[in-house]
Amino acid sequence: MEKLNIKFQNLRTQNGGYITATGPISNEVGRLTYTIQAEQNVMIISYVMVITKYEGLGFGKALVNEAVKFARKNKYKIYPHCGFAKSVLEREKNAVSDVYP
Repeated sequence: MEKLNIKFQNLRTQNGGYITATGPISNEVGRLTYTIQAEQNVMIISYVMVITKYEGLGFGKALVNEAVKFARKNKYKIYPHCGFAKSVLEREKNAVSDVYP
């Protein structure tokens, strides 16, 4: 599979936010929403959504990987409420053991 040309934008609010993925033609192709529990250093991934015509191309996994980078940078542990995010983290458990218990 060729490398995806994705740009990410993390839009934060007081206690959460969302990460958008923009594809090669500058359209949003997916989004990951999260909540931060700062007092516990926890990032809860609530939802991962990819627009139907882009499903199966790796955008969802790329969003989860971007969330992992964000969690590492901020020293958060990730707790996925989203089944998709949990399955990605479980498959990569050794590589994300620092942020996913």
